[in-house]
Amino acid sequence: MKKRVIVTGGAGFIGSAVVRMLVREGVEVLNVDKLTYAGNLASLNAVSDAPNYHFLKADICDRAAMETAFRSFRPDGVLHLAAESHVDRSIDGPGIFLQTNIIGTYTLLDVANAYRKSLPDDAQTAFRFLLVSTDEVYGSLGAEGYFTETSRYDPRSPYSASKAAADHLAAAWFHTYGLPTLKTNCSNNYGPYHFPEKLIPLVTLNALADRPLPIYGKGDNVRDWLFVEDHARALWLVLNKGRCGETYNIGGHNERTNLQVVQAICAILDRLRPRTDGKSYAGQITFVQDRPGHDARYAIDPSKITAELGWQPQETFETGLERTIQWYLENEAWWRPLRHIAGQRIGTGN
Repeated sequence: MKKRVIVTGGAGFIGSAVVRMLVREGVEVLNVDKLTYAGNLASLNAVSDAPNYHFLKADICDRAAMETAFRSFRPDGVLHLAAESHVDRSIDGPGIFLQTNIIGTYTLLDVANAYRKSLPDDAQTAFRFLLVSTDEVYGSLGAEGYFTETSRYDPRSPYSASKAAADHLAAAWFHTYGLPTLKTNCSNNYGPYHFPEKLIPLVTLNALADRPLPIYGKGDNVRDWLFVEDHARALWLVLNKGRCGETYNIGGHNERTNLQVVQAICAILDRLRPRTDGKSYAGQITFVQDRPGHDARYAIDPSKITAELGWQPQETFETGLERTIQWYLENEAWWRPLRHIAGQRIGTGN
């Protein structure tokens, strides 16, 4: 198992779940994060004082900073999660997505490859670089079928196009330079510490604030939901036991329409934090203009990672959603300071 790991984007939603897990398991972790609007060191308060946790505020596009980080920390693995990740924001401002997700990934790959070549032969062989990607690179599914590792790429948004480019760069550095890269493509993550602009926390917090609960179009777009801690376990397995040059799709087998997700949130809140007037939170549901290029359905076939590495999700959507909502009810101190930069409609393409 890897003992010293660089995690990029470790102050973000998925990255912080990975960092918390690894630090608790005794792995020496260097968290490299630029701390943009979605990076929050408060998500790491539980492990920030641990002797095996280290933090570097830096941009992955800064080659000199990345070279220094690799040279001084001397990792034997990289978990690359740093990315601009919100589709709506990519519609309004695609430039930063191309810069971070493409140029940043190129910079990391190139620096990691040069660093690896400086290692002794056995350390070069053991080194691994895992790029964490998304199912959105595959485009949109019809009513049936699943994305597999061989599905054709068909990105529909600036965000998914930038992630598709990063995927291809990782594959190129494997085939051209021999860098031991792996890729994962995951379905929609949810769980504690999720930035409040995303669907589940946005709806939860809007409900509590007696605001409208916005749903794009008719609410019939389908997503496959994956609890973030299940995802973190999968990433660690792939980094340590996955086959270099391979892609592993990670999904929770939890397909729901957006309307079903919002209705489930309302039902849980009706039970855990009833409205004072006795009405259901579902009365706050509001249908809004659909986002441009909104993919109809995503669904992941995770049979490869299950067969090869033995990974299975531990949470169902029902248990994971209740854990998530309970966490937001108990952790207002974490999400309250973020509400001023989340909650407004963006991504209309205007």
